[in-house]
Amino acid sequence: MVGKALVTIDWGTTNRRIFLLDADGAAVRREADTLGVTAIPPGGFPAEMDRLRARFGDVPFLLAGMIGSNRGWIEAPYIPCPVGADALRESLLWVEPGRTAIVPGACMAAGRADVMRGEEVQVLGAVAAGLVAPDALLCLPGTHAKWARVTNGMLVGFRTVMTGEMFALLRAHSLLAPQLSGEVANGPAFREGVAQGLGEGALLSDLFGARARMLLGRLQPKDAASYVSGLLLGADLRIGLDGAPDGPIGLIGDPKLTRLYGAALDETGRTHQEVDGERAFLAGMAIVAKGLA
Repeated sequence: MVGKALVTIDWGTTNRRIFLLDADGAAVRREADTLGVTAIPPGGFPAEMDRLRARFGDVPFLLAGMIGSNRGWIEAPYIPCPVGADALRESLLWVEPGRTAIVPGACMAAGRADVMRGEEVQVLGAVAAGLVAPDALLCLPGTHAKWARVTNGMLVGFRTVMTGEMFALLRAHSLLAPQLSGEVANGPAFREGVAQGLGEGALLSDLFGARARMLLGRLQPKDAASYVSGLLLGADLRIGLDGAPDGPIGLIGDPKLTRLYGAALDETGRTHQEVDGERAFLAGMAIVAKGLA
């Protein structure tokens, strides 16, 4: 698709980001909305694609993320690690030949089972654009945070941690919910939570300990959200850093989240670099699209 306009969509469960790229691969138009895959009624994707083409033109569309899941339009395959851009390109699912393709996901097929959709594009894009080293440990914060390892520019393995979803569940349904409505801030309570989460590895006990700390006057209710977020991130890092190689850790995603993970990493003494997730996604889609007719 080199030399042609192209629309790429990062189509998630609850949100999507749409980019119109010109013939040189530069983003000339960007839109974001809440029409994730769960917002499209059963059987409604062809009509939605017609609406998108009416707005963006009859150009090729390259889709990634949960649009290719069993909850999306059509299920695209998972490619076992190690995964590179060539493998993604060769395994594109052409829903409409020459017009609409879905990027496959990546999986850990042997040993511990794990899957990702969309993050593989960001990982490979960050490497291709020189935003991270070709041999590195990367973290992609989010509802389901991903810890990914790249070797010689290839995605060789990864692990998922349900940190964001767990925080949302605690905020909505747990014993701690009334105290977790506040904003999360990088302050003493957050850092204390990170240290606790990193230290004992007893998250289920430590979560109740947050309530005990408030009852005993050791934690102010206004700081509870920051402390619990720190607990979860500390436990997250404890998993992600297990056996981690030396060198800076790449944090890829929304700047608000990468800053928070960076603050948590500071407590471990590990260096890190932040990479804008949108920039990594666009770079990844560009290399997947390269050479397609």
